[in-house]
Amino acid sequence: MTGLTPADQAKRLNTPPQMGRGRGRGLPAERLAELHRRAADMRRNPTEPERRLWRHLSASQLEGCKFRRQSVIGASIADFYCPAARLVVEVDGDTHDAIKDHLRDDRLGAMGLRVVRASNHDVMTNIEGVLRTISEALRQADGPHPNPRIESRASIRPDGEGLDAVEAQRLLGISLEGSVG
Repeated sequence: MTGLTPADQAKRLNTPPQMGRGRGRGLPAERLAELHRRAADMRRNPTEPERRLWRHLSASQLEGCKFRRQSVIGASIADFYCPAARLVVEVDGDTHDAIKDHLRDDRLGAMGLRVVRASNHDVMTNIEGVLRTISEALRQADGPHPNPRIESRASIRPDGEGLDAVEAQRLLGISLEGSVG
């Protein structure tokens, strides 16, 4: 799957079998359609902890990263998924089975995804701690975010075009001292 964008790779995760041809990776069309219907229903009827966390993740509010709610990934539905960081966030209620969760995390990990889990209780009583944990996981993503947030308006050049040299150096972690140019 080299040469594909993360979005294209994510689409390929759910490619149904090739009608008797190929290796048959992916899910049958009926199963995939059922997962999408179930995910849509879960988006319409979130739990209170999911609703509360979504208020902080929606509209790229956390680290400037876009999240999806109840996203179908393989044969699973992730509570929240950030494709750019390849990060899944799961909100676990009292009924979650630790062994099944571990196996599911392993399957997602085999797809190159990382999983952060938070309990319903933590989301309801310690939302700042949950957001801090998710932020740390987002910052540990493999590469830089494609649209990094600018921390202060002072770093923008007076003509409104881009960053000034000092701020660009800081964001890129480079030094232009002694460079030829």
